[in-house]
Amino acid sequence: MIIPESDLELLLKARHSHPHDILGLHPVKQKGKQGLVARAYLSDAKSCEVVDIDTDERWPLTQLDKSGFYEGIIPKRTKPFNYRLRTQRYNGEIRQFWDPYCFLPTLSEDDLYLFNQGNHHRIYEKLGSHVKHYEGVHGVSFAVWAPSARRVSVVGDFNNWDGRYHPMRTLGSSGVWEIFIPGLEAGSKYKYEIVGGDGYLHLKTDPYAVRFEAPPHNAAIVWESGGYDWEDGEWMEQRREINHLEKPISVYEVHFGSWKRVVEDGVRPLTYREMATELTDYVKDMGFTHVEFLPLSEHPFTGSWGYQVTGFFAPSHRYGTPQDFMFLVDHLHRAGIGVIMDWVPAHFPRDAFALAEFDGTCLYEHADPRQGQHMDWGTLIFNYGRHEVRNFLVASALSWMDRFHIDGLRVDAVASMLYLDYSRQEGEWIPNQYGGRENIEAIEFLRQANDLVHEYYPGSLMIAEESTSFGGVTKPTSDWGLGFDYKWNMGWMHDTLQYFEKEPIYRRWHHNDMTFGMLYQYSEHFMQVFSHDEVVHGKGSLINKMGAGFEMSKKAQDLRSLYAWMWGWPGKNILFMGCEFGQSAEWRYDGSLDWHLLQYIDHEGIQRLVRDLNHFYRNHPALGRYDSDPKGFQWINGGDSENSVLSFLRLGDEPTETIAVVGNFTPVHRPGYRIGVPFPGYWRELVNTNADVYGGTGAGLGGGLMSEDIPWDGREHSLKLDLPGHTTFILRYEGPTA
Repeated sequence: MIIPESDLELLLKARHSHPHDILGLHPVKQKGKQGLVARAYLSDAKSCEVVDIDTDERWPLTQLDKSGFYEGIIPKRTKPFNYRLRTQRYNGEIRQFWDPYCFLPTLSEDDLYLFNQGNHHRIYEKLGSHVKHYEGVHGVSFAVWAPSARRVSVVGDFNNWDGRYHPMRTLGSSGVWEIFIPGLEAGSKYKYEIVGGDGYLHLKTDPYAVRFEAPPHNAAIVWESGGYDWEDGEWMEQRREINHLEKPISVYEVHFGSWKRVVEDGVRPLTYREMATELTDYVKDMGFTHVEFLPLSEHPFTGSWGYQVTGFFAPSHRYGTPQDFMFLVDHLHRAGIGVIMDWVPAHFPRDAFALAEFDGTCLYEHADPRQGQHMDWGTLIFNYGRHEVRNFLVASALSWMDRFHIDGLRVDAVASMLYLDYSRQEGEWIPNQYGGRENIEAIEFLRQANDLVHEYYPGSLMIAEESTSFGGVTKPTSDWGLGFDYKWNMGWMHDTLQYFEKEPIYRRWHHNDMTFGMLYQYSEHFMQVFSHDEVVHGKGSLINKMGAGFEMSKKAQDLRSLYAWMWGWPGKNILFMGCEFGQSAEWRYDGSLDWHLLQYIDHEGIQRLVRDLNHFYRNHPALGRYDSDPKGFQWINGGDSENSVLSFLRLGDEPTETIAVVGNFTPVHRPGYRIGVPFPGYWRELVNTNADVYGGTGAGLGGGLMSEDIPWDGREHSLKLDLPGHTTFILRYEGPTA
């Protein structure tokens, strides 16, 4: 036996951190003669030989341990050469294969340097598992960051999940462990078996994997992230040139598993490929410009809706393969529909198989619970001050754009990232270095992520779900902003719903709920939103929030007036699925939307209105052009609280681009109601939420009105309107004559 007993013991106990220094071919001097020592550790091997692949010369190895450790001398050879191992298994099968321990590292010094610096923007191409030809040999490379680990092995169905047989090498002080295993193919299941810094054994899934098996096993699956022929080149090229601030954006927010289900097949959700056809046709017909998916990153607990992520680079296994997801995105793009996905860099779950205490220490999270534990969700907070953690998250964002052609990311729970005292009491948080409550490291991470996404993928959208008054969320980082394109207007949503939840008789006392938003409307680039958060956890459906005590037809009428108000208001729009037809029941993540309601005019009418509002929005460019510019908005009368009527103008570059929006938010019919207008002539009725086609009474403005030279609301001309109750009108100025 040539191997030192200490090294042999470490290998047999699966505790060796440098197995490549022992296994494989190594120069040796024995009895004064130079040669090579060959070592291999193999499962189920009755015998083993080293085979020179150029000469077919063979050298038998001696088994030193019953678990499969072999060693032998190759005399007269002083330099390592290309070889394979030839084994006979106990069942008599003969196998010949490349030795994993004859390959150089698959990561370069530059890769490791940039990763440790936090600046390897495509680290997802290096860490994780990758099918490749390496040094002329087909196989799979594995690499994982676990700096405090004492030993790391790849375990899987190819080695009976035994950590003794594929121990990885550590690459200097980088904290990265690596191995290339020849002969493996896509489809192999694997995890990392880690002897942690705490001395305990941990079985962890791959943080960088692109595919996973279903719970409860949660193994990563070796998978090729390419292999799909994209056909959205025209869309991707056009996206680079788009100025989204001047374009209409109307987003349909979707929870994939509950949009529609296949009743005939166990009420299962649609697959990615099935959804490609059905969702695309529906969204295109409805006139939405984008789809936004609640997180489709891999997550073990369906009831988290995708917000407790364990696979930050992987589409969920629930609906198909990564290539199936690519097909969905490609199909939407070819239909002219953008794809946004919720992204969750704020926290991660405590599941033992995933990121928590990954190498036996708090690696991705903070060790101090005052920094590392999320009080609301029982999850863990990323340590944004650690370069490699920041690199992991930035790479996640970039990978969705790169591999899957995603057009934008809606970043979840930004407020919880910005403040160290978020949802914490005094003494439960640690101030920053300046004594403040801002999370400086998280802020820098968000700024870096936004800048890099915009640099690499021009035209992509970064959207913040941020509920506080933090300044500069959508200002460029060059102006010390966070660099997002848009911010969800949570204040507008809260105030508006608070108003519409009240019985109409009380709305006059809460008129400011409908006008307050204009005081800060142009402080950020906003998206008006009625999201999934408003139709869960006992909050009821959107339609059932309307006017306490209303019957369904009145609620539908109220909701229609709200939607027209929303589409007329400046800012981009987001509407959660089901709300577009007034789903009555609260949203259920494990069921289908109640599509059967469309047989009733109250619900079909709401759907027709949303369709018409989207097409109205897209057909009037001035609305999108000045969504984020105060020159595009003027109040006509924002102070008529007595009648609960509000009116405003949306302005373009030409008089004929002028839009008037008038909402009567009580059931009281108001004949002869007058509003001032800036131009004399004909104002065409474009939208009447009381139209019979929407389920209303049909009372309206007769298609349009001529103005009168009667000064009103500070303007020289005015319109005399017959306002039905619970109705919003949208009119366009067409010129001096009809």
